[in-house]
Amino acid sequence: MGMTDPIADMLTRIRNANKVRFKSVDVLLSRINVNIAKVLKKSGYISGYDIKKNTRGHQVLRIYLKYTDKKAAVLTGIQRISKPGRRVYVKSERIPKVLSGYGVVILSTSRGIVTDKEARSMNVGGEILCSVW
Repeated sequence: MGMTDPIADMLTRIRNANKVRFKSVDVLLSRINVNIAKVLKKSGYISGYDIKKNTRGHQVLRIYLKYTDKKAAVLTGIQRISKPGRRVYVKSERIPKVLSGYGVVILSTSRGIVTDKEARSMNVGGEILCSVW
């Protein structure tokens, strides 16, 4: 049986691994998960990502989590917005801000997976995938 929401699975794995201070977490390899990891890396919430093989020989996306010097997590919250049962689309002028601009909204647009700031500058809207702070 297939997974109904691989993006929510990725976000939940990151949230759980971050809570117990893991250095890295393995998630399902898909093009959209790689693009979300690129945006998280560019925004500074994770330290990096790689494509590795797990013990069964399947390829997985390994995400390396980022912490401060005092072992506090850089990524304090991550939440799925648009779900398979309820998609959330916005125009460029209606893109929400997370924590008055301190957080990031990740959107799927016609120009790829981008942050809210990039979408506003390109003047494109799209589906709100998640918010990160």
